[in-house]
Amino acid sequence: YLNAPILAVLAKTGQTWLSIIVSIGAILGMTTVILVQLYGQSRISYSMSRDGLFPQFFGQVDKRHQTPFKGTWFFGIITALAGGFVNLNILSELVNIGTLTAFILVSAGVLLMRHTHPEIHRGFRAPGVPITPIIAIIFCITLVAGLNWETWLRFVIWLVIGMAIYFGYGRRHATINNKKGE
Repeated sequence: YLNAPILAVLAKTGQTWLSIIVSIGAILGMTTVILVQLYGQSRISYSMSRDGLFPQFFGQVDKRHQTPFKGTWFFGIITALAGGFVNLNILSELVNIGTLTAFILVSAGVLLMRHTHPEIHRGFRAPGVPITPIIAIIFCITLVAGLNWETWLRFVIWLVIGMAIYFGYGRRHATINNKKGE
């Protein structure tokens, strides 16, 4: 109960039935978050492979369901292996730092694009620009700054691996590079 204070309180007060419900809710909540992230990751990989930034393997679509099935299976297996062999606290901290960094980059991207290319049509509206993105950046940086140095080290390692993939594969295969050469 050291890492689950609510469960500790419920158990201490004799409400074990409620602690079981809370535990089941926590498991279901984490499961849905993982599934949504896997769904998103397979779609991101699909788009990146269409743009030539990832191998075409990730862009192959199932004829019947029209889904990027190979990318979905690949990331599902990787996630299952990580969940089975990596400490849950380490995984959650890596997911936190990665997600918060993505939010920072997206918020900064909104600010940058609104400033440098205000004329571009956007498929959606980002409310409260520039206030909302600035607040998002500040809050995300505050949360990221509170993570321990081991998480930062792991994040930097994963970032270097990602950059190696981008610069080693994506930069040569990007479809935008092929269009420039035409």
